[in-house]
Amino acid sequence: MEASIVHSFFLIFAGAAVVASIALYTKQPMIIAYIALGVLFGPSALSLIDEPKLMDEMSHIGIIFLLFLLGLDMQPSHLINMLKKASWIALLSSAAFAILGYGVAILCGYSAIESLIVGVAMMFSSTIVCIKLLPTTVLHHKHTGELVVGLLLLQDMIAIAVLLILYSISGNENNGVLQYLKPVVGLPLLIAGAFLFVKYILLKLITRFDRFHEYIFLVSIGWCLSMAVLAESAGLSAEMGAFIAGVALATSPISQYIATHLKPLRDFFLILFFFSIGASFNLDLLGLVIVPALILAIGSMLIKPVVFRFLLKGIKEDASTSWEVGFRLGQVSEFSLLIAYLAANIGLIGIEASHVIQATAILSFALSTYIVILNFPNPIAISDKLRRD
Repeated sequence: MEASIVHSFFLIFAGAAVVASIALYTKQPMIIAYIALGVLFGPSALSLIDEPKLMDEMSHIGIIFLLFLLGLDMQPSHLINMLKKASWIALLSSAAFAILGYGVAILCGYSAIESLIVGVAMMFSSTIVCIKLLPTTVLHHKHTGELVVGLLLLQDMIAIAVLLILYSISGNENNGVLQYLKPVVGLPLLIAGAFLFVKYILLKLITRFDRFHEYIFLVSIGWCLSMAVLAESAGLSAEMGAFIAGVALATSPISQYIATHLKPLRDFFLILFFFSIGASFNLDLLGLVIVPALILAIGSMLIKPVVFRFLLKGIKEDASTSWEVGFRLGQVSEFSLLIAYLAANIGLIGIEASHVIQATAILSFALSTYIVILNFPNPIAISDKLRRD
């Protein structure tokens, strides 16, 4: 196992260094290069990576750190106001995207249940891609970042509810009503506990030993992962726990120091995440799923900005902000990949329908990345004019 992990890491990061160099020379987004490398090295092509499942699990840590760092940049008062404003927009937009996915799947000949799952998978936007392409200047100083983050958080809550339903259908949980009450009760308890712990214990420890940089680094990681595990125990997602951990620390001046020093660790695991997306795709099914996946991915990129433009107009957002938010949220979510995996495992959908969702996610990640990188401020823009970090 040890040799396998070392060998896999060598292939992933040496390969990523090569494809990233090629991507930068040819003015292509590095995210796309990582996914392409995963497809090339994965079981469907050269089959050089023997542990794609392990890579997938490790890459999940990158998502947790990403949400933790995001929380460190969000003041609680601003976040609460944004969630209040955006809640009905998240619900209406999710319903519109579900209808789009269902309609396309039915027209492509999939069953009603499969079409329903495809529709549900289309409801959400990718937290990882959106936040990765959201510059810190926008997040700190502009309204756009708060809107994007608020909508993503609300979508994540809807996604967790969908996953709970799928888990209950699969029979993995037999606790009845308790299964649904756990997250409802757990969320406020987790939030209250996090803020109390930070105020009375964590900040006192950091203040006392702040001259030991290694200690702050260690405590930050421990706090982030502890909250992630507690959130999972409460029936929520690990990502939500990490985000709460970050927001609880956001009111302290130490939050920006922590955010700066954890970014390299986050990027390490995020490379694994994008690689694992490519590696998990079965190329043998590409011919069967490419047409519906293209229709769904392009439809998502065209319709999501229009829907968000229309809905955000209702809360008096200006046209340029509404369009930008819509294009930034134009892709399908990593939650969609999990929904596809779970639904296929419990027999609700076939392997082909599952791969339609996977292919749609990969294509929409690529399309969305190109559109944002070429048109809006972001940290990895090819153009110096648009690069903001």
